[in-house]
Amino acid sequence: MITGELKSKVDRVWDAFWSGGISNPLEVMEQITYLLFIRRLDELQTVKDRMARRGIEDSAPFFGPDQQELRWQNFKDADPARMYRTVAERVFPCLRALGGEGSTYSHHMRDARFTIPTPNLLSKVVLLLEGIPMRDKDTKGDLYEYMLGKIASAGQNGQFRTPRHIIQLMVEMTEPNPRDEICDPACGTAGFLVNASEYVQRVHRDDLFEAGHQRHFNNSMFHGFDFDSTMLRIGSMNMLMHGVESPDIRYRDSLSQSAGDESDRYSLILANPPFAGSLDYETTSSDLLKIVKTRKTELLFLALLLKLLKPGGRAAVIVPDGVLFGSTKAHKELRRMLVEDQKLDAVVKLPSGVFKPYAGVSTAILFFTKTDSGGTDDVWFYDVQADGFSLDDKRTPLLAEDRLGARATGLTDGEHTKNNLPDVLARWKRRTTDERARARTEQSFRVPKADIAAQGYDLSLNRYKEVVHEEIVTRPPLEILDDLERLDKEIEAGTAKLRELLG
Repeated sequence: MITGELKSKVDRVWDAFWSGGISNPLEVMEQITYLLFIRRLDELQTVKDRMARRGIEDSAPFFGPDQQELRWQNFKDADPARMYRTVAERVFPCLRALGGEGSTYSHHMRDARFTIPTPNLLSKVVLLLEGIPMRDKDTKGDLYEYMLGKIASAGQNGQFRTPRHIIQLMVEMTEPNPRDEICDPACGTAGFLVNASEYVQRVHRDDLFEAGHQRHFNNSMFHGFDFDSTMLRIGSMNMLMHGVESPDIRYRDSLSQSAGDESDRYSLILANPPFAGSLDYETTSSDLLKIVKTRKTELLFLALLLKLLKPGGRAAVIVPDGVLFGSTKAHKELRRMLVEDQKLDAVVKLPSGVFKPYAGVSTAILFFTKTDSGGTDDVWFYDVQADGFSLDDKRTPLLAEDRLGARATGLTDGEHTKNNLPDVLARWKRRTTDERARARTEQSFRVPKADIAAQGYDLSLNRYKEVVHEEIVTRPPLEILDDLERLDKEIEAGTAKLRELLG
């Protein structure tokens, strides 16, 4: 967690960008990302220099003998005007031409544009970043998360950001491991991949000491697709700040491009794909139309997940409620496939305010395993009524920070009414044992596959949840009339008494 002092520094720089004429929060984030990458290159070059002094030759330096003034350590203390000229006229052209590490960062930085308007603003930003202990990946990651949060709070482009506590719940429930290949086909700022990497580093720390697992973690575990170049740059840097050296973050129009080269590849998919909108049949991948013939993006993304997952692979994906009960042929067929041809594990219903202020749409999380041979015996449902934040546009925390999220422990009954997520995780882990005994009147319950098939594969929780009706106590009509007559006499006597006192 970053300190209040560091947050205030970031806030001041953010305000300086706005007063300096850059009002788009994504552009602010992009410029800071470039500078973080420039500093990262200097750190890597320093390591290379140290190895060269020990006799290990550097065959591909980032900075040649005539480019030393382009290094962060050499321009950061220059006066603002000179720093500005160096960065604008030499560093950024060098950045665009960089072959560099051969990583996704180098690729995404090739069309970098320097748009910071004044030397003083550049000097302020460099001073801020210089004051951050970048060797500590936790601090780097928290800093980047805080800045990404400012994109969402700025009131635009919020569609790129799924609430972190919802991401955390999905990751905790799917339990990534060092052997997984993890994909988000609509990755945005890479929030799902970052949280999955944090989980693996925390839960499987000892495994990552093994060279093969460490190499897989840094180079081939994480895969993210997007067709927005700004998101690709920000997502790549977000992964780097969280300790993943070379993730596979790349341009891909997931619904339009053939998924043939990606089929049956990933063991875990975490996603919150775009909800609204539809595509023309002509621009939609024929691979997906073979699975489900529709133009609805939310259905096409589900078909894509089934294509990308390897047999035995699992997925957690956020969908709008319409996917659960839509009556079109495509809706019904896709639900039938999840239940009959694959293994549908769970439907977790979310409150309708989770994505406010950007959208008020009701959503749910689907958890399923690709089997291509069925396997659904029953489906676990959970009705999340509170996620720890107010469900209005302000999304104000309702509890202290350590009582929020899915990993909070020891919540009281009163705290549970404000944050259901720890209970979701606890009950999920018991879904094959004592959860089977729960009645459908409770917050979670299981529904046999036969019942779901009988309802036309409707997956809406309210279709199966039973409501406990309070017993209504009735009284004989004559008894009620007697009470009314007695009350009328009391009022009449009281009125007479009041007149007597008045006069």
